[in-house]
Amino acid sequence: MADQLIPRREMQFQLYEVLDTAGLCSRTRFNEHNVETFNAVIDMAEKMAEEKFLPHNATADKNEPTFDGTKVSMIDEVKDAFDTYRDAGFIAGHFDFEEGGMQLPVTVMNACAGYFLAANPSSTAYPFLTAAAANVIKHFASDTIKQAFLPKMLSGDFTGTMALTEPHAGSSLADIRTSAKLQSDGSYRVKGSKIYISGGEHELSDNIVHLVLAKIPGGPAGVKGISLFAVPKYRLNEEGNPDKRNDVTLAGLIHKMGYRGTTSTALTFGENGDCHGYLIGEPHQGLRYMFMMMNEARIGVGYGAAMIGYRGFRYSLDYAKDRTQGRAAPHLAPEDDPTPIINHGDVRRMLLAQKAYCEGGMSLCLYGSMLIDELETEVDEAKRAELSQLLDLLTPVFKAWPSEFGPKANDLAIQILGGAGYTREYPVEQCWRDNRLNPIHEGTNGIQALDLLGRKLWQHEGKGLQVLLTRVTDDMTRAETPRAQALAAKLKPYLDELGALIQQAGKDLTSDKQSVLLTNASCFLSIFSACVVSWIWLRQANVAERALSTGIQGHDVDFYEGKLAAAEYFLHWELPLVSRDIEVLRGQNATCNNVKASYF
Repeated sequence: MADQLIPRREMQFQLYEVLDTAGLCSRTRFNEHNVETFNAVIDMAEKMAEEKFLPHNATADKNEPTFDGTKVSMIDEVKDAFDTYRDAGFIAGHFDFEEGGMQLPVTVMNACAGYFLAANPSSTAYPFLTAAAANVIKHFASDTIKQAFLPKMLSGDFTGTMALTEPHAGSSLADIRTSAKLQSDGSYRVKGSKIYISGGEHELSDNIVHLVLAKIPGGPAGVKGISLFAVPKYRLNEEGNPDKRNDVTLAGLIHKMGYRGTTSTALTFGENGDCHGYLIGEPHQGLRYMFMMMNEARIGVGYGAAMIGYRGFRYSLDYAKDRTQGRAAPHLAPEDDPTPIINHGDVRRMLLAQKAYCEGGMSLCLYGSMLIDELETEVDEAKRAELSQLLDLLTPVFKAWPSEFGPKANDLAIQILGGAGYTREYPVEQCWRDNRLNPIHEGTNGIQALDLLGRKLWQHEGKGLQVLLTRVTDDMTRAETPRAQALAAKLKPYLDELGALIQQAGKDLTSDKQSVLLTNASCFLSIFSACVVSWIWLRQANVAERALSTGIQGHDVDFYEGKLAAAEYFLHWELPLVSRDIEVLRGQNATCNNVKASYF
């Protein structure tokens, strides 16, 4: 079926009509670029995704990596795709020219990433993890460590991972047991076990650089005692090339429901007492350093969820246009021709929901990417502070909302295909399996809810929230056309309700209601996210209705009408669903808080 990935018209709309991505070219960091270079890079990404990543997506799912006790093997197409990606310079796309990068905005690189994520998320994971790990080394590592690892990671000769999770601790990083003991030469000996390490073992590159969280003996307890180490698969010789195998052992591959083409590994560090690790930055600052990688990864997780959802949406849309079944009024007689199922109202509802979820999530995460670019290039310190506070506040939403609704979109795609959707002969069931990881990845959505309600809202005396509300109010004021004004009016009472709930939450957090409030944190995340995504759709609706008011003709009319329809669907069908969550929080409902383990 045609156009299974992201329609180019959609990407252009998000980048240049909703966001002023072209305006980034006026900033010093990006002033050697223009819209033509941005589009050329996106063209290349789209072509590579379609030709090198999409064709083996199902093959890699059916033939996942294997471990024979000595090495990991996978289908040849993964290596071919990885090499094509790295040879094109995409791993270093955002990095400085001096580092061999293209010095492109994060917004443009994430636009490119959308094509790879829609085409084949599991093969895409290897270079994406490498770029993220390289970014941590760039910002926090010593010059010695940078010289040893960064150039070869950016070229793709070395790949990277982040090794956080331990079998007994899960997301509770304060409880990690991996240790690192200082040696006389300044290196450390790392000892411990990590699980669910994506890309932790493979033969795609000459070396793998693991970013490992560990504790130095004698350091502070809990998260304040966590340090970060670069631990290579192979130690380097004097020329900087891989030499002796480090004491990093693959304990086994973990077999997941989706993302089967990405090795998920259990790794043992220092089984023989000889695992060399190199401290990144200062001791006991590891969690702060890793959170830079994790926060960018959280936007990536949300964006990936939207893109996998989008692939299922596009496939189910094409299927609904082609598949004939039943008859639509008034042509209901047996002798009337069967109709394409897109003419059935409930199918259109499911397609509209997918469009609202996926294009909403896409727009949301590209907005987050733009915040990163603006923060990186802003010279005014007051504006930098505002951007940083807003980015920090919205990060739980960037991760959690698309990762909840991307799989819901895939579920609806399966439903549209009917019995065919439940079979492996069609791609939508794999989309759902791949996407189901994202609500868990990089901090479960429940953890994001606690982070938002328990911490992010109140940071910097709530200034991040003030910045957000100012921007939302500005866009509501800009809604000068009839349908956009109606959407703004629809959103207003929910924003008022949200404000009242935030005031109530501030009191509850310092009272005996704190436990009840935090137990119901997912309700707050649901309300907050629905308001934010409604605003994101209002921004799109503003652009669409203004464009229609200019008297445009042709396919653009349908494109912009589709945008307005999706915006109206979201605010009239989806936003009101948070009424239950409002009631739970307003009433301080303690049902989930009071239930005891023995009741089950």
